[in-house]
Amino acid sequence: MRAKTTDKIATFVICFFALFIVVLLVGLLGFILARGVSHISFDFLTSAPQTLRAGGGIGPQLFNSVFLLILTLIITIPIGWGAGIYMAQYAKPGKITDFIRLVVEVLSSFPSIVIGLFGLLLIVNTFNFGFSLLSGALALAVFNLPLMVRTTEQAFRAIPKEQKEAGLALGLSKWKIITSILLPAALPSLITGTILAAGRIFGEAAALLFTAGMSTPPLDFTDWNPLHARSPINPMRPAETLAVHIWKVNSEGIAPDSKDIAAGASAVLVLLVLAFNLCARWFGRVVYRRLTAAKRMD
Repeated sequence: MRAKTTDKIATFVICFFALFIVVLLVGLLGFILARGVSHISFDFLTSAPQTLRAGGGIGPQLFNSVFLLILTLIITIPIGWGAGIYMAQYAKPGKITDFIRLVVEVLSSFPSIVIGLFGLLLIVNTFNFGFSLLSGALALAVFNLPLMVRTTEQAFRAIPKEQKEAGLALGLSKWKIITSILLPAALPSLITGTILAAGRIFGEAAALLFTAGMSTPPLDFTDWNPLHARSPINPMRPAETLAVHIWKVNSEGIAPDSKDIAAGASAVLVLLVLAFNLCARWFGRVVYRRLTAAKRMD
């Protein structure tokens, strides 16, 4: 009787906290969307912001956020996945491996403002990249690499050893085992880690204040030459992201509708993160099915 009572109490407590998290998330999303959805329109999503007059939009900031996400993931995914695969499959236990893990853990605990100052001193000033999308992407890559490395290593270590041993028994090379057997099995966890990193990229503001800048030059969306100063895909131009714009409007905005702009931009940012999560999970499922189907056919 005592064991059953304890089990019921434990089940109730676990379900309560799980429900509390769900209610907290729904309440937070509902509050943000209820305040901001009414201000979202096509003109709001495509027009440039206004400093003094009402009616500004978030077009350049929205594009900057998406473009910065792409640049950061291009840098982060190869390095993070590669380092995680090395730690899980190639690195031998020892002091060097333990030191690398310690460095990754310490780096993951750095505040974003410290990463921003590091980016300002090294990337912006020393390397002379200036306030640019590339500077922001490099700073965010440093910010997200520990998360990517940890999730990749844990994903590969969670795969049963029997799958790797079966590949060795068939005479497959280590690289063939990783790409054909282990990678498809670890792909769902890798997609989850990428989504977590993307969420931090979308919502980061402190590190970008010192690297990507707080302004955006007038952009010509008919010019797609990355070497031109007004080209939207020029990685060396300053770029105010959506998160930075929300902070700036809330703290320094003097336009009559600055609060409405901030509320609408917050709602767009939340919807953007949700849309990216859904699309990334759908893409991950499609790739996983194709890889596993191809493996079964082989």
